[in-house]
Amino acid sequence: MDVVTSFLSWAMVVVIFLVFMFIIFGSFFTVQTAEAAVISRFGKYLRVANAGLNWKVPFIDAIAGRMSLKVQAIDLEMETKTKDNVFVTIPISVQVGVRPDRVFEAYYKLSTPRQQIQSYVEQVILGHVPSMTLDDLFERRSEIATAVQRELKDDMAAFGYEIVSCQVTDIVPDPKVKAAMNEINAAERQKTAATAKGEAEKILIVKQAEAEAESKRLQGVGIANERAAIAKGLRASIETVQSAVGAVAPVSEVMRLVLITQYFDTLKAIGQKDGTNTLFLSHSPQSIADINDQITQALLLGTKGQPLSR
Repeated sequence: MDVVTSFLSWAMVVVIFLVFMFIIFGSFFTVQTAEAAVISRFGKYLRVANAGLNWKVPFIDAIAGRMSLKVQAIDLEMETKTKDNVFVTIPISVQVGVRPDRVFEAYYKLSTPRQQIQSYVEQVILGHVPSMTLDDLFERRSEIATAVQRELKDDMAAFGYEIVSCQVTDIVPDPKVKAAMNEINAAERQKTAATAKGEAEKILIVKQAEAEAESKRLQGVGIANERAAIAKGLRASIETVQSAVGAVAPVSEVMRLVLITQYFDTLKAIGQKDGTNTLFLSHSPQSIADINDQITQALLLGTKGQPLSR
């Protein structure tokens, strides 16, 4: 009997000790960094437990829930119509976080924060985009992001949420509209390229014409100078012959002699060159006279107005 009583006594002590340890260890709990725990007592909000080791009254206090204090990204897509009747999809990224001093409002006042934020974003988008054209929407999307952030910041502050930033990440028009915009852009670029090419060709043609005109002018000057030099040479030759034979020799006869002499000198020079082809020329007196008359006539025409003798 004493053994049984002793065993029961020890068993009771062990049970009491275990219950005591369970109560002790059940009273302590930990909260992770960037997290907050909502403590309630009999279902009523009591306090917010911050990161670290915390204590609560066993069987009376309870952890109603835990909330992350990290900034989270909520990605939304809004579809609407612009002023020029183009349907667009607008992806929006909202960075939102729970304010550490407003954990109660965030936990108890708002059950579905994503849906609430989406409704506010839709309200702002529908208030701005329908009054803009598609081109304005691309140019002023930063204004839309600023307007969304401003509206959300004021409205979500009452629910314990802080809007860190809001970004309109893209503007996605209907695929057909996008293809048409690309075609318009390509056509504009082709038009600009064609204009530039036409201007370049115009400049090239003008420069070629100017170069050709300058070449013709210089060629004419060269020919004129050449003929003047020939005429001066002939005049010097005539003066030399006249000085040798006497001034009674007619100028035409002296000129004929000079030209015939140059003619034969030219034939001699041609025959002395390597690789010269065979030349068949008539050397009858009449032929030589014809050549002389032709050369004389050409020189007279080229040096018209310049006397052969002084």
